[in-house]
Amino acid sequence: MRRIISILTCGLAIGFAATVLDAVAQHPSWAYGFVDPPPPPGQTASPAPAAAAAAPADTSLHQLPGSTRRFTRAQASDPYGPADWFPDEHPTPPPIVAVGRRAAEIGACGWCHYLGGKGRQENAGLAGLPYDYFVQTMLDFRNGKRRSADPRKANTNRMILYAKAMPAAEVEAAARYYGSMPWTQWIRVVETRMVPKTNPRNGVFFRAPGTDTEPLGMRIVEGPEDTDRFELRDPHSGFVAYVPVGSVKKGETLVKTGGGGRTVQCGICHGPNLEGSGPVPDLAGRDPSYVVRQLYDMQVGARHGTWSALMKPVVEKLTAEDLVAIGAYVASLKPSGT
Repeated sequence: MRRIISILTCGLAIGFAATVLDAVAQHPSWAYGFVDPPPPPGQTASPAPAAAAAAPADTSLHQLPGSTRRFTRAQASDPYGPADWFPDEHPTPPPIVAVGRRAAEIGACGWCHYLGGKGRQENAGLAGLPYDYFVQTMLDFRNGKRRSADPRKANTNRMILYAKAMPAAEVEAAARYYGSMPWTQWIRVVETRMVPKTNPRNGVFFRAPGTDTEPLGMRIVEGPEDTDRFELRDPHSGFVAYVPVGSVKKGETLVKTGGGGRTVQCGICHGPNLEGSGPVPDLAGRDPSYVVRQLYDMQVGARHGTWSALMKPVVEKLTAEDLVAIGAYVASLKPSGT
């Protein structure tokens, strides 16, 4: 009997290890801003490459197309008061969005997600998110029910700390503010087999100097359309996402039909045009890296807060190729902007 139990225990351990290794092998590292997947549990990640020497401080004033305002690079990227290039394009932001709360080391929401709520490849677009969904998301961060499947993703860990330090009034003010603005197109999707070579930095893929290209393979390579305007946090300069040829159509089939049982029709909950329904958020035109991160986080159990249980049958059978196809399709959709 002892021998049988030992064999069964060993078999279960091997099965669990294989499951973990399968998850690591399928890990969409590109969606988290990395080239390689994270190391298996128990192993440490390779040290990050040494940072390049800091360039001399740029104290010149910069101006963006269409804006009458001028800021230095430091002012544009101030975590406790980022540049507001187009103040007439959004409502008056509450303090937590405009300047954060320095005493609690909480950066302004607008620092990462922009004052207009567009967000960036490495985080989330907040404009147009339902109030209830926004508030519940912050509660899930606070209560340990939402984290990243990639422990290297520093800004998710930062959001957990912010959520724990923010009172309900600040969360609700941010939710009302961002929910009052519609989500509009921000990502340009291009189907291709070859892509410009890129260098990842802080969760973003920047085009490498020169004209070298490389095979895209089964991934999405996303980056800013204009690096300089991106670094100045220009809310008018979006992103380009290179996706595999045919992936948009494959994603459409999965989203609209469920792919013969591989998943569930997304429109049942997210609305017929994927523009949300009640507390369920919209998907149309959303960032593909963000969408894939969330699907994978739910698939491996890193995200298990309120409503996540409804997504379990949606994500459990999805392959790495399915994740790419769904991300490509939803990003290609043009939201109505209502």
